[in-house]
Amino acid sequence: MRNSRHGIESLRARLRQSKAGLDDQHGVAADAIADPIPDQGAETQESSRAADRDPTRSDARWRGFWAELGLPAAVVRTAAWAAVLLVVVAAAGQVISLLGFFSEVTVPLAVSLLTTALAAPAVDGLHRLGVPRTLGAFVVVLGGLLAVGGLVALIGQQVAGQFDALSGDVLEGIDQVDDWLRNGPLDLSNAELTQAVDGIQSAVEGGDGVVSRAAAVGTSVTRFVTGLFIVVFATFFFCAQGQTIWHWFVRLFPAAARDGLDTSGRIAWVSLTAFVRATVLVALTDAVGIAIAVVVLQVPLALPLAVVVFLGAFVPIVGAAVSGGVAVLVALVAQGPWVALLMLAAVVAVQQLESHVLQPFLMGRLVSVHPLGIILAIAVGLVAGGVVGALIAVPLVACASAVRAHWAARPAPGAT
Repeated sequence: MRNSRHGIESLRARLRQSKAGLDDQHGVAADAIADPIPDQGAETQESSRAADRDPTRSDARWRGFWAELGLPAAVVRTAAWAAVLLVVVAAAGQVISLLGFFSEVTVPLAVSLLTTALAAPAVDGLHRLGVPRTLGAFVVVLGGLLAVGGLVALIGQQVAGQFDALSGDVLEGIDQVDDWLRNGPLDLSNAELTQAVDGIQSAVEGGDGVVSRAAAVGTSVTRFVTGLFIVVFATFFFCAQGQTIWHWFVRLFPAAARDGLDTSGRIAWVSLTAFVRATVLVALTDAVGIAIAVVVLQVPLALPLAVVVFLGAFVPIVGAAVSGGVAVLVALVAQGPWVALLMLAAVVAVQQLESHVLQPFLMGRLVSVHPLGIILAIAVGLVAGGVVGALIAVPLVACASAVRAHWAARPAPGAT
């Protein structure tokens, strides 16, 4: 290479000398004649920079680097994915911690999204009939508040009317349990029973005084009322101006990410709306079935138990079992063990109907998650956010599953 470049330079010098002689003869300046030989050094540098920008050569250099360290390619890939997973988990943990810190705002907003998914079809129907969207949202939210308030008043009236009889049954049941503990297989003495009752009472009351407990109750009531106002107003604005709010949220992100975020959000919203509708139908069927069993078996508090079953059905698998257990417990206290066994059989029959008929028919493939995955999601939601976390865990999994399926079905960039 050095000899060839030296030959090129000497050829260039001889050409310049001959041109200079011709220019002297014809009166033309020597510097007016262009150099016929291109600069090979610049082309070499440019080709070298292009090679540096080539991703295949860059990957080859990295593979060579890891090979010099003696690490197999599988170990390198595993380490890379582990690092990515650690970053994602750390980021998710920070997000969950931030949401938990602002739980007095984030929890009502999450509940308002569920109520909006339930109320939005009614608002859309009124809008198609010519009612302004803001007025339609106001009518639907106000109607929902009146319905919930009337239901609470009716439940309170029924509980108050049957409280005396039920309290007598509870006291009689406690006496029966006490007699069984004293004279049954356990054969506990009076001192042992007194010690156990005192331990339970101290554990329930705790070490705080009356003033501190009253302050805690007042704080809880204040938080509940504040959260209720946030749910009501957020539901109204989501129903009235949901599109505007969503467009504003999407514009907060870079332009390159807006299209994917917008389509993913709309897919998730369709999935959430369908999930809430199906869950309401399943919960209503469970509540009606349990209410019929309660009336037939002459168990008290039919309406309150139906409401408990309806609310419990929003937490799949776990909620139905817990609410059914409440119905069986009331039947045991009020009517005895035989009626409680019949109530348990009715609860199991309703749950089998839900699991094998209603859930596959109404849900379909909306939540394509194994039951074990649903239980784990509920457990994680319960640990992270309490009862509300368990309530929103399954809808969140449903939305994530729909978005994953949407992105998996999209063609790869550059594919035809």
